[in-house]
Amino acid sequence: MFIQTPVRDARPNYTDDIPSTDTNGLRSQLTQIKVSTALLTIFLVVSPPNPLQQQGDWSMSKETSIANEALTREHIETYLHAQYGPQTELLYLALLGQERQEDLKGYGYGRPLRVHFRHPNGQEDDIVLRTMSPDPFGHERRSDRAGNLMMCYDLFNHVPHHIRALDIGTFAEDGSLLSMAPGEAFFVTNYVEGELYAHDLSRMSQPTTEKNDEDIARARALAMYLVELHSEQADPSNYTRELRDTIGSGEGIFGLCDSYPLDHPIATQERLMALEQKAVTWRWKLKHLSHRCKRTHGDFHPFNILFREGTDFTMLDCSRGGVGEPADDLASMSLNYAFFALQHNTSFEGPLRDCWDIFWRTYLEHTHDDEVFGVVAPFFAWRALVMASPTWYPSIDEALRDRLLRFAERLLDGHPFHPEQIDEVLS
Repeated sequence: MFIQTPVRDARPNYTDDIPSTDTNGLRSQLTQIKVSTALLTIFLVVSPPNPLQQQGDWSMSKETSIANEALTREHIETYLHAQYGPQTELLYLALLGQERQEDLKGYGYGRPLRVHFRHPNGQEDDIVLRTMSPDPFGHERRSDRAGNLMMCYDLFNHVPHHIRALDIGTFAEDGSLLSMAPGEAFFVTNYVEGELYAHDLSRMSQPTTEKNDEDIARARALAMYLVELHSEQADPSNYTRELRDTIGSGEGIFGLCDSYPLDHPIATQERLMALEQKAVTWRWKLKHLSHRCKRTHGDFHPFNILFREGTDFTMLDCSRGGVGEPADDLASMSLNYAFFALQHNTSFEGPLRDCWDIFWRTYLEHTHDDEVFGVVAPFFAWRALVMASPTWYPSIDEALRDRLLRFAERLLDGHPFHPEQIDEVLS
């Protein structure tokens, strides 16, 4: 939460440039923002709903299920008692930019709410409860909004003449307000037994390893997992976000290129810059394919899969919102088959090549997704940059590092891809 003593706001009215025909409420939103900075203000971290959210969008509706709950006077009173003492008295509530509304019973999330109250010692005070609604500017996910508000909480008190950060919290399912500790975040999962699939790939990469029926069965099982996962359609509006994150985020192509040493003899600055520029072109090439937006894992590689007996497995660490382009998951797993093989062999062959073949064949036989060949390039490039990275894999042979970068360059240059002709582009 953020507080500021009353000040005279001498800034220009930023709503003057908003046309009178504004139908999206932007004038009203900016007016509220301007007014809120001239008052005592609280800021509570929340993950509110998007009123324009499409029904059936699992990626948004599941994480904003609390959105249907109303924020009541009783919830705020309970919060004030916990923060300032049981004798604290809530006097009135008002949506910023509107007249005082003492008897308003419920409040929707996403609008700054002025809370006027009396401390146990009789002193009256104001705080402003703020939330953040989903928008298409990198705040689609609850994690986006929580991260943004945490940044505000960490920053506000270090900027001179700025409103103050008092608290940060979240809404419980019943609508009550819960404060969060100011330290680093953590979360807890269940525990499952299993062995990383990467151990299988490491074993299969040895030149003396022969074809194993269980290895083939596991590759087929993973392909079928993606067939089922990708069968669920996601909101097409998430597709652009997926492309942007793949290319421009800290974990994407831009972030990976930044992680390379500036003086690397193989991954030179000129080479990485060219890869980035080509990737941007692919973003614009693929943006119109939003019909391909499906449920995804988002980080589908052998270090995120635990196998037990046979084909019994558990996935770890799904990522990137769980929606996007299916080619992401396909590229992530299949290129690892090649990567592990080429660490011990100059040609992509043996059991890992068999896994590559059965993985792609199984997926394509059940999805008939031939369109994926024309969209997979930037996702292969992204994964190739991970594997060629001196940060992630400092000890691989430099020839393999160069080979992975050439693989990315060829695909981004438009070299046709088909899993049966992988040797042509990976040579």
